[in-house]
Amino acid sequence: MTRRTDAHPVLTDPRARAPFFSTWRVGTPERQQLTVEAIAHTWERQPWPTGDLLSYHVYTGRDGSTLMHHSQWASEQAYEAFVRTRRQERVDEIDTAVPGIERVGLDRYRHHRSRERAVGDTRVPGLIVAVRIDFEPAAAEERRHWIDLVLKALDDDPVGHRGLIAAHFHLSTDGGHVLNYAEWESERAYDEVLAAPGEGIGAPTEQWERVRTYPAVTGFAPARYEHALGLLPS
Repeated sequence: MTRRTDAHPVLTDPRARAPFFSTWRVGTPERQQLTVEAIAHTWERQPWPTGDLLSYHVYTGRDGSTLMHHSQWASEQAYEAFVRTRRQERVDEIDTAVPGIERVGLDRYRHHRSRERAVGDTRVPGLIVAVRIDFEPAAAEERRHWIDLVLKALDDDPVGHRGLIAAHFHLSTDGGHVLNYAEWESERAYDEVLAAPGEGIGAPTEQWERVRTYPAVTGFAPARYEHALGLLPS
């Protein structure tokens, strides 16, 4: 069966070889909550679809309109089998409860590297910032170098980011972008970093300037979320 959890996902779980992220647009904060409850009700009344689905998490966007979905799969083949056999009945039930959901798209990833939380750090993230970093079409291999630069800049930042718990970098399987799933202590901590000297995240150092002006990067798109629902096999 299926059970709820308040725990956040473990982004570094080595079994999660196919992490997927998708976005739904539902329109209002009230519909966000209705949709989260519809998802929970639909999944809890049905058997967990397969042992190859490790976890499924839903996040409410601070924009009051969107939901982010994060599912951790052991393989893409397991996900495709779920789509063929069990996904549609769940979609239909959710759409009956909350009509008019716009499913914006699904992106497939591979976890690449993380700045993991410090040993003994037990803070629960109060804010998730999902940052999409787009790259030029022919620059798929440059993504790894850019991530290395970010992690080096974080390690050497003279200011430090005490509010940042962890950051997890994923490579899209289409080669087009990077997703940084960043866990922050709170929205206030994130805003304080943005308001500090410098341009965006990071002190005004040469290393951060290289990150921000990396030639192959074509754009940054951050979005703020709060963890709303976790589902696990019971």
